[in-house]
Amino acid sequence: MSRKRWMGVDLGEARVGLALSDPELTLAHPAGNIEVAGDYFQALDEVIAQVEEAQATRLIIGYPLLLSGQEGRSAKKAKRWVHALQGRMDEYASSGQLAVEPPELVLRDERLTTVSAHRQLSQAGLDGRLHRPKVDQQSAVVLLQAALDEHAEATRSDIG
Repeated sequence: MSRKRWMGVDLGEARVGLALSDPELTLAHPAGNIEVAGDYFQALDEVIAQVEEAQATRLIIGYPLLLSGQEGRSAKKAKRWVHALQGRMDEYASSGQLAVEPPELVLRDERLTTVSAHRQLSQAGLDGRLHRPKVDQQSAVVLLQAALDEHAEATRSDIG
């Protein structure tokens, strides 16, 4: 049986937060940040390296819709980033430079994940001043865990 791992990706202005699932697709845990200083397009190769290392089969990428559900500037930028990531992975795969099968890329509504991440960090006892370097990866955890929970529910429905 092949083991799967999913990766959560939160595209922030200062850093890209990463989270990984366990191979059973049950729990998400923080997997670090990639510093990007305002341009997360520069993180493409580092994300690909993390995908290869984790052998991720699916990437759940935050899709920052407006509270109204409309697609704003940030959501459009996230779509462009996903398109660029897919293109780069396809390019590497066709030239033999990608050590894994390109993962499925999934945009997922991330409204309020940052709020949830700040709440979780506070509940864990982390001083508010220390949230900034942790919030992107914690947002990736929230995003990924929601996708894992949804997957588990769908799997239970299929079985029952």
